[in-house]
Amino acid sequence: MLVFLTYPEEFLKEKKGYWTAKEICQQPRIWREAAAKIETNRTQIDSWLQPILDLPNLRIILTGAGTSAYVGESIVPSLIQSTGRVFKALSTTDIVSNAHQYLLKDIPTLLVSYGRSGNSPESVAAVKLADQIIDNCYHLVITCNPEGELALNAKGNKKALSLLMPEGTLDQSFAMTSSFTSMLVSTLSVFSGNNEQVTIAAEWAESFLTNGVKNLKEQAKLPTKRLVFLGAGGLQGIAREAALKVLELTSGQILSYFESPLGFRHGPKSLMDASTEVILFSSTDDYTKQYDQDLLNELKKDNQGLAITVLNKESFNQAEDIEDVWAGLPYILYCQVLAFFKSMQADITPDNPCPTGEVNRVVQGVTLYPLVIKR
Repeated sequence: MLVFLTYPEEFLKEKKGYWTAKEICQQPRIWREAAAKIETNRTQIDSWLQPILDLPNLRIILTGAGTSAYVGESIVPSLIQSTGRVFKALSTTDIVSNAHQYLLKDIPTLLVSYGRSGNSPESVAAVKLADQIIDNCYHLVITCNPEGELALNAKGNKKALSLLMPEGTLDQSFAMTSSFTSMLVSTLSVFSGNNEQVTIAAEWAESFLTNGVKNLKEQAKLPTKRLVFLGAGGLQGIAREAALKVLELTSGQILSYFESPLGFRHGPKSLMDASTEVILFSSTDDYTKQYDQDLLNELKKDNQGLAITVLNKESFNQAEDIEDVWAGLPYILYCQVLAFFKSMQADITPDNPCPTGEVNRVVQGVTLYPLVIKR
């Protein structure tokens, strides 16, 4: 019998947690497959992408809704550093409601759209608004669903290219897990691929799934009411996604928050109390790490929290360092598992933590209004 995150398969199916557990555990394999798939299609991708990258003053926007938006937030700092290009992470929910404030008519733009289903109303609308407002706009669609609107609308469009994630990433569970990380890996592989870092990230995660899950299951029994995730640079995007996973999988029973270590002092530290648990994503950059350590020392001195956990290579029992943007992969997997255990222990069904339908797997109830452009 198969076992995922310490639970037998049949028990997980009974408790409606099977898909969430399975999709969390498959990620190290998926990361390797996602990177390999980009390399297999490298010639096609580069032949379409390179002429666009050669355009002067090109602006590259990474966009999606909810978790899909956090892909861009997690990798933009690294992509700016590694490529020297102008990348911007923008949520489709911001673009749709305030298109004129975010989209620039005269600036050539590559819109990179993320979507697990590819059917989120704002994601589809953002593509249409970009074409409506921007004179010279191109679309790179990164999605898990070949039948979604984002993928289908890219077919036959010379100014669009759709990249499909590996099989199994169209998550069946409510919460995005392998879909999020596969799109993250694929984007990094497109713009600044590093197969060695993918391999290290997968090894970190596999080591944790083999040796660390039982300890985390015990830690998850703490009477946490507030859970704070802290990370600098792109790791703040990972922290934001981690906070959302806890909120989603516990159906809001545990309040979650994210910030940067430096930003946490500027007011948010007020939420620290005896029921607050902190997860600090340690940077692997020697300079940035100094600020992580300063806040850690301060939190320990204050002695106000329930527990503080630092994620770094030591916590994953690894000797080899990894770049922050790739460390985000095992870090978010750790947080997905934590959120899953919190959900199970609260007797919530992780595969559908909101069965009454107020929150849905694909957002519903969005009214889209036509945009009138005044010339």
